[in-house]
Amino acid sequence: MRTSSFLLLIIVAFLSAIGSPATGCGERMGNQLWNTTIENGWKPIGNINDQHIQELIHWAVLEFGKHVNCVLKFNKVVSGRQQLVSGMNYKLIIDASDIGGKDDKYKAEVYEQEWAHKRQLLSFAKVK
Repeated sequence: MRTSSFLLLIIVAFLSAIGSPATGCGERMGNQLWNTTIENGWKPIGNINDQHIQELIHWAVLEFGKHVNCVLKFNKVVSGRQQLVSGMNYKLIIDASDIGGKDDKYKAEVYEQEWAHKRQLLSFAKVK
């Protein structure tokens, strides 16, 4: 009985932790990717102005806006890295403006399987 109560408590705590949305433009959403060094397969994106990269970050900004109390206007991609896995991981630094017109830099981490039409916003946070 004691073990099952403890297990239930852990499950409830876990579910409430992952279900709590961020509440503003400066809030972090999600968790950073693991193994984020160049040595672990991360390579600079050759052309950050590529149409696919631009569309991907537009999607990430909109997806972020669905989960937080914040409206951002995407301005440009500043830099980015990618990692080939069973799809592609992207780490993108972007410049965006909040509703008041204040510019800030944000870091978006996205996983994509282009052939399966699958995208997942792993994290999105203001760069400090």
